[in-house]
Amino acid sequence: METLNDAAIYMELKYCERCGTLWLRLQGSDVLFCPSCTTVLAGVARDPRFRMQKNKATRCSATQPRFENTAWSEGGNA
Repeated sequence: METLNDAAIYMELKYCERCGTLWLRLQGSDVLFCPSCTTVLAGVARDPRFRMQKNKATRCSATQPRFENTAWSEGGNA
């Protein structure tokens, strides 16, 4: 007779080495990336971080301040 523990699948909490998302993987597995980053790294999907939003292209630049050719006179410790 088989007990419930014999058929259990053990998982562990892991963070993605690329995006930092928390996800579950099989215990003892050496997979480093979450499923969405795996598809991006495999070249199957595009990286959503670099997708241009439609609203950004149509915004008026006069409403937002621009900091081109800005010289700062005071420094600081970062």
